[in-house]
Amino acid sequence: MESSVHGSATEPQSAEPERHPGAFEPLVVVVTVLVSLLGAIIGIHMITTLGVSPNTSVIGAVIAMLIGRVGVLGLRSFRNTNRQNLIQSSISGATFSAANSLLTPIAIPFLFGRSDLVWPMLLGASLGLLIDVFVLYRAFGSRFMPADAAWPPGVAAAETIRAGDRGGKQAALLLGSGVVGVGASFLGMPMSAAGIAMIGNIWALLMFALGLLVSQYAPAVIGTSLSDLYVPHGVMIGAGVVALGQIVVILAGRQSRREAEREAERARAAEEDPSLAYTVSRRQLGRTLGSGYVLFVLGALVLAVAGGVWADLSWWGIIGFVLFAGVAALVHELIVGLAAMHAGWFPAFAVTLIFLILGLALEIPAVPLALLVGYCAATGPAFADMGYDFKAGWILRRDRRPYTRFELDGRRQQLFSSVIGFAVAIGMVALLWRGLFEDGAVPPTAVVYADTIKAGLTDPSVLVQLALWAVPGALVQLVGGSRRQMGVLLATGLLVATPNAGWLVLGGLAVRLLWQHRRGAKGEQEISLVGAGLIAGDSVHSVGTIFSR
Repeated sequence: MESSVHGSATEPQSAEPERHPGAFEPLVVVVTVLVSLLGAIIGIHMITTLGVSPNTSVIGAVIAMLIGRVGVLGLRSFRNTNRQNLIQSSISGATFSAANSLLTPIAIPFLFGRSDLVWPMLLGASLGLLIDVFVLYRAFGSRFMPADAAWPPGVAAAETIRAGDRGGKQAALLLGSGVVGVGASFLGMPMSAAGIAMIGNIWALLMFALGLLVSQYAPAVIGTSLSDLYVPHGVMIGAGVVALGQIVVILAGRQSRREAEREAERARAAEEDPSLAYTVSRRQLGRTLGSGYVLFVLGALVLAVAGGVWADLSWWGIIGFVLFAGVAALVHELIVGLAAMHAGWFPAFAVTLIFLILGLALEIPAVPLALLVGYCAATGPAFADMGYDFKAGWILRRDRRPYTRFELDGRRQQLFSSVIGFAVAIGMVALLWRGLFEDGAVPPTAVVYADTIKAGLTDPSVLVQLALWAVPGALVQLVGGSRRQMGVLLATGLLVATPNAGWLVLGGLAVRLLWQHRRGAKGEQEISLVGAGLIAGDSVHSVGTIFSR
């Protein structure tokens, strides 16, 4: 069942809806700016020292809870879970945007020896970031990216906020699993993998685990890394092409009999629970993706003009550059978003590398290619992170009646809070980049991009490898269908390649199935809390690493 953004067809709208707390309330703005500064600093430090960005949304939620315990200056208002959701949205947005969407892209031209292109790249990356979140805001709640999909880190943030508000057994269960997550992460185990397995789609996560295990043990079997053979990249290309085709099928409204039965069942469930109704129709989703592509093309044009691309390309070359950049940016964010929605992890670096290789194959000159890769890298991370935040907000708001107006208002306020976080992140990166880069504090992924561009595509067999391994990726994605995204998740596991994460995903799935078998529906809720606690504990450990360093 689908509804427009104006409300669910099955939900009475006569009652006066409760107003959602506003992102621009004076106290909320002050706290938002302060936690965004903290998030941007954490993201910048972690991406330049460890090469990763932690999910700080749980930290933001805890900060907002603590502020709410202060009984002066009106700070008690932060006991409201929806205000806490606004704060966690802003800090996580600032963290990912500063590290992944801004600092990494502008480091590419700097490492390429063109520090004069850093400011144009920052302009292009900022535009890419803002377009990125605009597309997610307009697409979240559609059949393509439903609010009730997994989005595991969002579940962790929401359950942390709810447990802090309610206390009792749920808080104890979340806290206990959080302690386990921190302790195991301290011992080097990626516990977010186990937590994700307790929340996400089982079939998608099985393929994710398979990819992780194959990438971990393949070097010992064949004597070389799969990445050196471009196997993961080829699998992702094949799965990504099929995933785009599946999006087109969704927009066209064509369904198999089984999908039609699922949608009918969902429509019946939405009559009882309006939070399950789509808030974005197929037509609106189509307009969103179409306008997103147009905006990405315009952003690429601004980047081309500001970066002086005309010095290396003809007019036809410039047209091809901006059109290809628009496709790369849109496809990159969609693939990253799908992986994040199902698995909670996203291979942004590897997918950007795919478009870099394709750019080399198209013989795009080095300087325009450096800008294109930076523009592509700017999209995706914030898209995925805002999906997590919207998921957290949906969980916290889904019991309100009338539901739809409150949900859409809350989603809009989350967007405003995130934009404040993005503005703080842009300002911090603009102030700090020169000192960081001159001291050698550069994101490792940017080094890989720059070195790959400098080396060029010297081995034509790379394209053959990509085409060869695209076939199984496409087949797995086709078999799994648009709901499971099995091909994308298989490629994600192959690309992420985190040691022992595959075993933790399998272990988490086994515990989940056994627990649900013994406890029934109640067990499903309990295991989700355990998974949320493990993810939260892993996030706390990741953020704590910055202080220990």
